[in-house]
Amino acid sequence: MAADTPAPPRFGVEEEYLLLDAQTGLPRDGADGMIAALPGLRAEHEYFHSQLETATPPCAAAAEAFVSLAEFRTAASRAATEQGLVLAGTGLPPLGGDAAGRVTDSERYRDIDRTMRGMVHRYYSTGTHVHVEVPSRDAGVEVFARIARWSPALVALTSNSPLWLGDDSGYASWRYLQLQQWPSSGYPPHFADAAAYDDVVQQLVRAGALLDTALVNWSIRLSERFPTIELRTADAQLESGDAVAFALVFRALVDRALREREAGAPVPEQQRDVLRGAHWLAARNGLSSDLMDPVSGSPKPAFDVIDDLVEHVADSLDAAGDLGHVQGLVERRRADGGAAALQLRAWNAGGIGALLDLYRDASEADA
Repeated sequence: MAADTPAPPRFGVEEEYLLLDAQTGLPRDGADGMIAALPGLRAEHEYFHSQLETATPPCAAAAEAFVSLAEFRTAASRAATEQGLVLAGTGLPPLGGDAAGRVTDSERYRDIDRTMRGMVHRYYSTGTHVHVEVPSRDAGVEVFARIARWSPALVALTSNSPLWLGDDSGYASWRYLQLQQWPSSGYPPHFADAAAYDDVVQQLVRAGALLDTALVNWSIRLSERFPTIELRTADAQLESGDAVAFALVFRALVDRALREREAGAPVPEQQRDVLRGAHWLAARNGLSSDLMDPVSGSPKPAFDVIDDLVEHVADSLDAAGDLGHVQGLVERRRADGGAAALQLRAWNAGGIGALLDLYRDASEADA
């Protein structure tokens, strides 16, 4: 990197996992035992006792994130096996989603369960969240608008929840559709600045539609705790390396948007309903057929759109030393059709047994 080139923004990855019974494939409570077995590895509870979460520290370089998540998955996969569980990197459980989960015993989660009622009794949604550092909240809100047209491609690239209640949902990311139930959901509207963003959030809280300002569930949001923006659309990923490579794509998008902002480039306008439709199409099709072209709005083969995305951020990726990681991810997805396709092939070939093998092998890939 040239001496006068600003360093790419720091980033962090939060990975969530489902804990599935190694025999039945059903969600099984096991977070307490897993956390006890993983001291010092940033293992945390999620909403249900059948879920687990970890997060990288703030990372300046890709290698830091790769090492952090690989170390966690290696240890967590072994611990899961010892406890008769499978650590599953999937956005939804293929079986058992009709049974109410046991909510983690914390005041906040109890409040969510009380206020959101039946909507969250079976809320097994499990995702990959990416934080990227921004210089200010105003800059973060502007980034939302600058990268909006590429957001559907990010949904397609990370779609990994095709099965629900023992059947093919017909969507590469059924989890994305479930997320639309929240009172704040989908890609956020255009805001003039952070004050406008905060005003809308406060109105939702005052009206009782949001429990508090931290429960904003737009696809991308300002962090309440860190000087970052957070992308929340991605399903949990089969392998930790894929989660990190995806995070590098998002970091590069943010980096390019920040440089455009610094240069005073005009902000592209996106009609919100068209953008919503593009996300729906991406959640349905994944990488299997067409997406909406971010520029023309016409149908375009999914991998052509992904190639356009990589080209759009190639300079940022190259400057950070990340281009090879992202090209590797795209080539893997081009070869296997995407994580959702891998899940469906396993399911069709051998049912829940083959699917558990896929989850187990993927989580052990870093060992």
